[in-house]
Amino acid sequence: MKGSSRRPTVLLILFAAIFFYFLVLSIQSTFFTGSNRNYIGVGNTLDVNLEIRVLSAFQSRVQQCVANRGLGLTVDILDHCKLILKFPEGTNSTWYNAQFKIFEPLEYQYDVCEAILLWEQYRNMTTILTREYLDARPDGWLEYAAKRIAQLGTDKCYNRTLCEEHLNLILPSEPPFHPRQFQTCAVIGNSGDLLKTQFGQEIDAHDIVIRDNEAPVNEKYARHVGLKRDFRLVVRGGARNMVTILNGSADEVFIIKSMTHKDFNAMIKEIPNPVYLFQGIVLRRGAKGTGMKSIELALSMCDIVDIYGFTVDPGYTEWTRYFSAPRKGHNPLQGRAYYQLLECLGVIRIHSPMRAKREQDWSDVPSKDVIKSAHAAALRLKRAQAGPADGLGQFGSCKVWSTVRSVGSGPISGSPDMGELRKKSNYSRWEILPFESLRKDAQEHYIQMEGVSLYKMDGNKLDDLVCVRHPLKSSA
Repeated sequence: MKGSSRRPTVLLILFAAIFFYFLVLSIQSTFFTGSNRNYIGVGNTLDVNLEIRVLSAFQSRVQQCVANRGLGLTVDILDHCKLILKFPEGTNSTWYNAQFKIFEPLEYQYDVCEAILLWEQYRNMTTILTREYLDARPDGWLEYAAKRIAQLGTDKCYNRTLCEEHLNLILPSEPPFHPRQFQTCAVIGNSGDLLKTQFGQEIDAHDIVIRDNEAPVNEKYARHVGLKRDFRLVVRGGARNMVTILNGSADEVFIIKSMTHKDFNAMIKEIPNPVYLFQGIVLRRGAKGTGMKSIELALSMCDIVDIYGFTVDPGYTEWTRYFSAPRKGHNPLQGRAYYQLLECLGVIRIHSPMRAKREQDWSDVPSKDVIKSAHAAALRLKRAQAGPADGLGQFGSCKVWSTVRSVGSGPISGSPDMGELRKKSNYSRWEILPFESLRKDAQEHYIQMEGVSLYKMDGNKLDDLVCVRHPLKSSA
């Protein structure tokens, strides 16, 4: 009897131990599974492992693209976002950084997730300074406007009327240009490498051509750089020569990269060309300068951005311009690496002397669908790390909102004391362009964006946009 009475007790203990084991196993499984899932909004979950797989596959595509198109560059993948872009052994680094007392390195680390979020965002951005931006931005007129006026005599616009007098001449009420407005755009750098090519007709076949600073356009260089003149982005120093630069073209849009000046205004009043101020971010890494800003400008208006005259081929040891004498030793390896990364992210298409000798085939660049999937995965991971989403969808990065009640109701750029040539010209045509005249892709994008214009506020941040909503009517 004693033995039989013990059996139920032993069995009970055994069953209890088995139950406890599976209970602990279940809790552990739930814990570790949960560590790879984040909740985004109500009723939605993010499978981190799935997003990482998507991004890892994209990294492999980028790696293969660089191997095929990079003229000796290679990629080492660190994780689903980070990679190192390397130059081959024996590459001659001749550019010396006096600040850090080192020669330009032969490898560069990039965050592809960060890069794809940044550059795909530009396809939705406005890159021209407007009145609606200054009205919407906190202290836009008081503080920011003053930063765009040289020799104002004060660090703030305490007298708004005075600042408006400086800016009105080149300040449209709303964006004069729109995302997807043009299909193909050529951005022309000033590299002496252009003299090794005959890209002129190919460049002129684009919907618009964007040039930098004081680069000449004439018959002497026509077979190398073409003759088409649509947009020109210039630094402040170049703006002083705008009359000379714009000679021969009444239509070329002149965009000043940094600040305006009272001397500029005096010239603008006497020319027929549209003139605006650039509104964009400051890149702290990668290739820098007017060429990069021109790419940003192009991406905010164009579906396809082709670049010419950027130093991207091996063996370049001097800083040259196609229209001036060489300057002493400059070997921009960092720029070459970053431009190659951008091509393999689908941002630009590179044209250069070494690439001119082969038939361009873009099949090894990730497709739009692949890039879209990678962008979506990177965005979901970023928002999951930042915390619960705010439910704004495509406007999740908007930190400042404003609404324009009536499209086209604000003043166009200009001033009462403009010269007769400017008054009678068509300088404001982009500002009063009817919505129906935009290409279909631009109209569809405007509707998809619910009539919202996106502007960067400061620096290289992705999450501090100024967003201005316009009514969805028959005018953009």
